[in-house]
Amino acid sequence: MQPLSPPTAPAPAPVAPALLPVEEFVATLPKATLFGAVYFTDGADRPVQLHAVYSDEHPWQLPGGTAEAGERPWQTAVRETEEETGLVVAGPPRLLAAVFGLPGAAWPLATAGYVFDGGRLSDRQIAELVLDPAEHDEVRVLPLPQWQALMPPRDFVRLSAFAEARRTGRAAYVGTWDWDESPAQGPAGDAAP
Repeated sequence: MQPLSPPTAPAPAPVAPALLPVEEFVATLPKATLFGAVYFTDGADRPVQLHAVYSDEHPWQLPGGTAEAGERPWQTAVRETEEETGLVVAGPPRLLAAVFGLPGAAWPLATAGYVFDGGRLSDRQIAELVLDPAEHDEVRVLPLPQWQALMPPRDFVRLSAFAEARRTGRAAYVGTWDWDESPAQGPAGDAAP
C-alpha cells in the first residue's frame, strides 16, 4: 500500500498585465501617414502618369496624395485627383492595391496607402487634363514596358503590380515602399498581386 501524499495547492491563476492608460499605449504604437491615389489607363490599357516637378527620386506618379485630417483614403484619392488634374472621379471605389512603407531617416513615419481603379480614360479626357503646375508638368501615356526606363526599379514594380491587379481583378499588396530604400536598389521583396 502506498502512503497518501499530501494534497497540493492549486497553481496560482496567471496575473493579467496591467493595461496602460490610452495616451501611454498610443505613444507605443507605430505612426503612419495615409495616402490615396487613382490608377488610370487609356483605352488600350496603357498607364497614365503625371511627371512630378518636385521629385527627382519618383518622377512619374499617379494622381493622388496625402490624406487630410478626418479624410478616408477614397476621399483623398478623389480630392487629390481633382486638384492635380481637374478630373472628377466617380465611385464607387474599386481597390487595386494597398501600399506600405516603413519610416526612415528622410521621413519619420510609416506610409500606408490605397490605390483605386479610375478606369479607362478617353483620348479626349486625357487631352483635357489640367495639371497643377506646382506639382506636375506633363501627362504621359505609355505601354507598361516603356515605363521601366523612365522610373526607378521599385516604382516600376509598383506600377506593374497595379496593372496586374487591374488585369486579374485581384488586389495587390506592395509592402516594400520603405523610406530608407534607395529607389535605384529596387524592392526587397513582396510586391505581389
